[in-house]
Amino acid sequence: MFSASDFRKGLKVQIDGDPYIMTDFEFSKPGKGQALYRCRLRNLITGNAFERTFRSNDKLEKAALEERTMQYLYAQGDEYVFMDNTSYEQLEIAKAQLGNDVYFLMDNMDVEVLLFNGRPIGVTLPNFVNLVVTQADPWVKGDTSGSDTKPVTVETGFVLQVPPFVEEGDKIQIDTRTGQYVTRVKE
Repeated sequence: MFSASDFRKGLKVQIDGDPYIMTDFEFSKPGKGQALYRCRLRNLITGNAFERTFRSNDKLEKAALEERTMQYLYAQGDEYVFMDNTSYEQLEIAKAQLGNDVYFLMDNMDVEVLLFNGRPIGVTLPNFVNLVVTQADPWVKGDTSGSDTKPVTVETGFVLQVPPFVEEGDKIQIDTRTGQYVTRVKE
């Protein structure tokens, strides 16, 4: 159990049987009475967020979360299959749960899978992935139309803006947290 004095940003708690993460936290002590803890909570399963105020004597249950290193194997329809690196047990995660992370998954990539009561609810990818550009418009030397980026498509189908010198066939590094171009990868 967590008491109100343990509250902090990033704390994972359980409310009414669902896991939540504290995304924002504010402490206030009015002149009279108990201290108040204003927290913004986001549901780790549905993504819904809300604000709630707690008093100094309130307690919250610790969320039964577990993170396991797993390897991404393949996609089967709208399901993505991952294998536990220690027990070799396989589990499936729906495309809807992964969101835009599906654009950064590569075969045999190690990821951290977040489990709530043994059920997968999310994936933490490596911060950077290297992907090959499969479609890019050519850059015309001397083109000074004002645009210093152009759209490209990478091997997973993800579309992002890159500098004009990036060409089809180049391998680029992408930040999985923001989906933005980082650099060209030299091989």
